[in-house]
Amino acid sequence: MSASPSLASGPEGPHALRPLLDTVLEALSEGARTRGGPLPAGGPDAVASRMRDAVGDVLPHKGDPDALRTLVRALAAGATDPSDPLCAAHLHCPPLALATAADLAASALNPSLDSWDQAPGASELETLVTEALATEVFGDAAEDRGSTTLLTTGGTESNQLALLLAREAQGPGIRLIHGTNAHHSLPRAAWLLGLPEPVAVPAPAGTLDPAALDEALTQLPGPHLVAATAGTTDAGLIDPLPEIAALCAAHGTRLHIDAAYGAGLLFSDRYRDRLTGLDAADTVTLDLHKLGWQPVAAGLLAVSDPDDLTALHHHADYLNAHDDTEAGLPDLLGRSLRTSRRPDVLKIAVTLKALGRSGLGRLVEQVCDHAREFAALVHDHPGFELYDPPTISTVLFRPAHTTDAAVAAVRRRLLTDGRAVLGRARIDGRLWLKATLLNPHTRPDDLAALLKLVEGNTPG
Repeated sequence: MSASPSLASGPEGPHALRPLLDTVLEALSEGARTRGGPLPAGGPDAVASRMRDAVGDVLPHKGDPDALRTLVRALAAGATDPSDPLCAAHLHCPPLALATAADLAASALNPSLDSWDQAPGASELETLVTEALATEVFGDAAEDRGSTTLLTTGGTESNQLALLLAREAQGPGIRLIHGTNAHHSLPRAAWLLGLPEPVAVPAPAGTLDPAALDEALTQLPGPHLVAATAGTTDAGLIDPLPEIAALCAAHGTRLHIDAAYGAGLLFSDRYRDRLTGLDAADTVTLDLHKLGWQPVAAGLLAVSDPDDLTALHHHADYLNAHDDTEAGLPDLLGRSLRTSRRPDVLKIAVTLKALGRSGLGRLVEQVCDHAREFAALVHDHPGFELYDPPTISTVLFRPAHTTDAAVAAVRRRLLTDGRAVLGRARIDGRLWLKATLLNPHTRPDDLAALLKLVEGNTPG
């Protein structure tokens, strides 16, 4: 490396980046060829050994001019590729090339959304995008109420923020009530914020039971915060949102909906009605690095009442001096608990603008269709059991007439061999394989190949 390495921004930035991008793209291709499948073969020890050998001395006395190629190639060779149709374990989407390119621009310009003078254009872009997404969640009433959306690092941060806003609005004694199907980040957020021990109500069919919720709200002293789920991690199920919203209204209870997975259905004319009741929530978690095909991170928290955001107001004279804000400079500190924030809004804005609601809706419908096709293959195969028809794009299945130990073993065998990535979920006391289909380019032959791999590697 030269004594004065080139910068990514400024007039010379694009010229400096161009050859480096060629290097990165070539190294990505080389690494993918080396990997040769959805994930590297050999298991944790083998992958770690190969990475150590490729990296060598992390901080040598004299710099290595080939470091970019070497490390990108090694990372690609050791990566799990969410665009591979045989990679279907988690809510880990293959990002759109368009969004990834936009993310490069965000990195090169490097605005930080903690003060206007660091991000003049990005702050306004964030306002436009977050207002538009608030309207998607809360409908036409969003504009009258001043509803908005906050950018976060993902569903976990969004859920934590939702509980924080609820605590500040209704006091530290507010008790979280959630279904046993809720994401682990919700009770953990209650612990983090020092709230009373949460109450988990039954979800006997994988979704929160309204009768059990009504009983809890009636018997437990308030105030309460009910957390419903629109897209469970294990099976992609959606709680009965209209019934839950009605109960919360009847009991005067605050409602948060964790739609980190399911919020993408908002873009689909065919599936949007599965989220009926979402607009009744006080706060809603969204996560566009799931059913939005964004590079991580692209989390959001939609907030119905902008007065709730008073809790986030914070003064730091070097960022939001009173005389500056009185003179008209926007105050950005009240948009997050973080100070420095990268402009994740750019990739989201580019995607929304380029694809539109119809384009995003088609992607959502494609992966939901793939899930139904895969479920049909499982259902029609005598060697497999299907848990249930998919609600979104998650399919739970298992080899028939086998043990939980065998189900776990086939998953690990495919991982170790680098041939397929499947998840696991324990429901109704049984272990299931989980296929989460988020690649809109998946073909019917890919689905058949995935099922055949499982069949061929199940201990007999």
